[in-house]
Amino acid sequence: MMNSFVCIKQVPATNKVQVDEKTGVLLRDGVASKMNPYDLYALETALRLREAHGGRVVVGTMGPPQAESIIREAYWMGADEGYVFSDRRLAGADVLATSYALSQAIRCAGDFDLILCGKQTTDGDTAQVGPAIAEHMGIPHAAWVSRVEPREGGVCVEQQLQDVVETVWMPFPCLITVEQDIYVPRLPSLVRAAQVRGKPVTVLGLDAFWDTDPAHYGLAGSPTQVERIFPPPDGANREIWTGADSARHLFEALTKWKFL
Repeated sequence: MMNSFVCIKQVPATNKVQVDEKTGVLLRDGVASKMNPYDLYALETALRLREAHGGRVVVGTMGPPQAESIIREAYWMGADEGYVFSDRRLAGADVLATSYALSQAIRCAGDFDLILCGKQTTDGDTAQVGPAIAEHMGIPHAAWVSRVEPREGGVCVEQQLQDVVETVWMPFPCLITVEQDIYVPRLPSLVRAAQVRGKPVTVLGLDAFWDTDPAHYGLAGSPTQVERIFPPPDGANREIWTGADSARHLFEALTKWKFL
């Protein structure tokens, strides 16, 4: 029997999101949201491990109260229990503060053999939060996992590194971030949605953590300083060259722009 915790995140459903230029924080109000696609693979992995070996699958997300919607989606897919870690003092966190907050939150949720994350999020793309959680918790971890098999008080995983596939065994508790080709995520079940209607979602704030010092969380606990951030400009000038003179036009343009 193996108990798993899956980190999931609510991300914008569109790439047209405004940014607060002073803080570098995405302005999410009024923007349609969805579960981070990579987290679906982590959740599917946890559900398949439960089907094969027993245990429970608990999901959790850090975000505003409306993030409860993705916990509900996880229930429809088969998760047993869900948490929203929500507190204004957690807002605006960088990778370090986010991973520290999640490490504290997971401890509040219980004891787990395996923590699973998607390899990255579509709004941040750092791919650093999962491993940083493990570092804060002092547990072994492996990233870019494409296969996982419980074995002898731990898990044996395959990591998709740049040039090789590495096989690693880690003792419980441990953390993995999974690749998108590990499994095909199942669709939410309408039958299960009816069965879990009204199932409670636990909401925890900073005061429930072991470390309740606000200086370690949110903007206050984020050492990353955003110098300037802005959305890319739309409608950039373009030139289309066709015909036999295309090479000459390209040469002239590269010379003008001092690339040659």
